[in-house]
Amino acid sequence: MSAPRRISFLITELDHGGAERALVRIVTGLDRSLWEPRVISLSDRGPLAEPLEAAGIPVTAIGAGRVRSPAGLWRATVGLTRCLKEQQPAVLQTFLFHANIAGRLAARRARVPVVVSGIRVAEKRGRWRLNVDRWTDHLVNRHVCVSQSVADFSIRESGLAESKVLVIPNGVDVERFAAARPADLSPFGIPKDAATILSVGRLDEQKNPFGLLHSFAAIAERHPSAHLLFVGHGTDEPDLRAEITDLRLDSRVHLAGWQADVPGIMRACDLFVLASKWEGMPNVLLEAGAAGIPIISTRVEGAEEIITSGESGVLVGISRQNELAAAIDDCLADPDAAKDRAVRLQQVVSEQFTWESVVNSYSKLYASLLG
Repeated sequence: MSAPRRISFLITELDHGGAERALVRIVTGLDRSLWEPRVISLSDRGPLAEPLEAAGIPVTAIGAGRVRSPAGLWRATVGLTRCLKEQQPAVLQTFLFHANIAGRLAARRARVPVVVSGIRVAEKRGRWRLNVDRWTDHLVNRHVCVSQSVADFSIRESGLAESKVLVIPNGVDVERFAAARPADLSPFGIPKDAATILSVGRLDEQKNPFGLLHSFAAIAERHPSAHLLFVGHGTDEPDLRAEITDLRLDSRVHLAGWQADVPGIMRACDLFVLASKWEGMPNVLLEAGAAGIPIISTRVEGAEEIITSGESGVLVGISRQNELAAAIDDCLADPDAAKDRAVRLQQVVSEQFTWESVVNSYSKLYASLLG
């Protein structure tokens, strides 16, 4: 029997983000008789280094900090090149934009034979990222996109070679969310008889917390028992707090920060809302679907590949606050219909989005690229 082939997985950081958690599930799920995985973080170790190392997977931190400038990217590339020369992987798998670019450049210098890029979002912050993706496309063997929407966007907007692009969606641990014990929401200031609307994600422009806040404000008077709970940190947090106060909703809108027990919080809430302006394949939709909580989402990338609007959830237009407010109003007014949709979505998620199938797809891809 041949020895396991070494794969180095590179990501920008190892914090508690969707892409980072997905990397952990993929790496720890690989068959060790076939693959010898290692993980590299461009920044520091981060909290997700612990479960990787507990699974016997070495973690290396380049220590490049937040790679946001050309100079910072170059420093990261230099350190990464040294690391790859030491590890000598057969495959380099990268995740997220800065790791994708640094990984391509370093892999060429370190003579890594196969490079697989992970594109996890339809990037709409500016064209420069799309241009850099296109300029470095020749350094990549395959681009793995998390949804068909992201694949179509990458081919159309970034100009990536269609022959190099394929789709492997995210997965979810259905049992972990479906069987979670509902959390006590009273420490966040939420009464036990409240109808709680939940948002989980970074508090920044992409996730559109202000849009959700104003949609809630529009229906708050009609639903006096409704409360809105934000779980997550972000750069918009101070301004969001100020806006909550200006709207006189301090007693009904709650910022919980990062929380470990997201499954329990989801199980305790009555409605999950994703108000994002752009995405890839939203992990939180899969998680909320697995938890059995009714969902409203904007029509961001990947959402329509999970939810059939009107059957297993409700989809609304991006940045359409009035439409979002009306959808929240309808779900709160008819909770039985919302719950029926949630039951159907839970079945879809449990059948179509397992981590076992995701890991198997990655393993097959690596094997095919290595011949």
